[in-house]
Amino acid sequence: MADAPTEDDVMSSLLRPPVIRSALGVLDRSLWSKTVNLAAAAVADKKNISAWRQKLQGDNTLLAFERIPSVVPHPDQTLASQGTKCLLLDPKVKAGAPATWTPVIQDGVASKEIGVVPYDLSLDYDYWSYEDVMKSLLPPDLRDEHDGIPGGFNMAGHVAHMNLREKFLPYKKLIAEVILDKNPPVKTVINKVANVGTESEFRTFSYEVLGGPDDLNVEARENDCIFRFDYSKVYWNSKLEGEHSRLIDIFRRGEVVCDVMAGIGPFAIPAGKKGVFVWANDYNPESHRYLDENIKRNKVGQYVRAFNQDGRVFIKEAADMVLAASTNGEHAVSEPRRKDRRSRHPNLTAAEKPEPNPKSKRVPIPPTISHFVMNLPASAITFLPHYRGLYASREQLFAPHTSTKLPLIHVHCFAPKAEDDAPLIDICERISAEIDVGMRLGNAENEREVSVLEVRNVAPNKSMFCASFRLPPEVAFAARS
Repeated sequence: MADAPTEDDVMSSLLRPPVIRSALGVLDRSLWSKTVNLAAAAVADKKNISAWRQKLQGDNTLLAFERIPSVVPHPDQTLASQGTKCLLLDPKVKAGAPATWTPVIQDGVASKEIGVVPYDLSLDYDYWSYEDVMKSLLPPDLRDEHDGIPGGFNMAGHVAHMNLREKFLPYKKLIAEVILDKNPPVKTVINKVANVGTESEFRTFSYEVLGGPDDLNVEARENDCIFRFDYSKVYWNSKLEGEHSRLIDIFRRGEVVCDVMAGIGPFAIPAGKKGVFVWANDYNPESHRYLDENIKRNKVGQYVRAFNQDGRVFIKEAADMVLAASTNGEHAVSEPRRKDRRSRHPNLTAAEKPEPNPKSKRVPIPPTISHFVMNLPASAITFLPHYRGLYASREQLFAPHTSTKLPLIHVHCFAPKAEDDAPLIDICERISAEIDVGMRLGNAENEREVSVLEVRNVAPNKSMFCASFRLPPEVAFAARS
């Protein structure tokens, strides 16, 4: 014998969107109109609305469903115009069936504080979420435990960038139309038609416009910075914002960071705002152009310098340029913060008031690089041999001669997903092979150890990782070839 439906089942059934399968490629929004027959508690005195809402919540008879308000105007237009409000009730309560009323409702009716009236709740296309609409439109056999419905996309300004699986392609225009409807910031929807990194060495991709204008000149905001760029010509991934923030938080004011594959500056420019010196490089001329423009736009030119070179060459050249800049006395000027408003408070003592007319401070460029960032996961590990001889014959710049440690290398890479440490160990072995020094999984601050962090899933069986390790002395101080 089948189990009786629960209250949640009844509620879900009443508010389930209609199933529409017949109009492939055509979105008829009128088909989503639906009327749900409910009961409502009409509150005689509008001052008691809040009190009765609390009573019905405690009684589990108040309608509780996302995106549906519990307080609505009275269905009688005359009473509604006089300000009479109703509280929508759970479907188990029927207006014409007092046997379904709980004692709380019965007492309210008996005291004439409330009345139970029929209420027709009208729902239309605007009510249903993107997921609701797509589940109605897409045949069930297109959905599985991994794919679900095609809802994930990267955002770049006003552009939603999808990577649709082949089985969803017949519905691509329909999917785009619903995304535009349900995501007001989105103005253009595109679909990638080639893999990033395989079709272009600059991580750009071929695309088709599924909805909206073919306008990929976007403005994106991240970490309190503004980035403007042509999304068709450069690499940008909004899903990496957390990783950008994580590494930027590690950098310290006054340090030097070398961003070998900087793109348009999602690591470099926020770090510059923090007072970190960044030598930022990208091999893509378009990325370099937008990087330079965004440095100016965000007013971090004192701290961030843009370069357009092959990263393999840039690694050693950056170390040499930073040392030369430090030797030449190059620096930034740190402007004083705005005067503390407390200085105008008449009751502050002299000790509590900030110093008058604080002076600007010179922030010197240090002679060495503290961090290298290599965010090119498809191939960054293969760049590691070019660190050999990074500081050849310059041992005196580092411990034990000074307090300065050799730089931390943060290299992004891909690896298969697994429940154990096998992918992490594999990454360490790949690093070991490239730098010709044995490295093991552990803490990046320990000698010959690598810390590996999973950044994000990129496919059902593939993840992106960030491996961090301190450059071994035998690599840093080796003779340059």
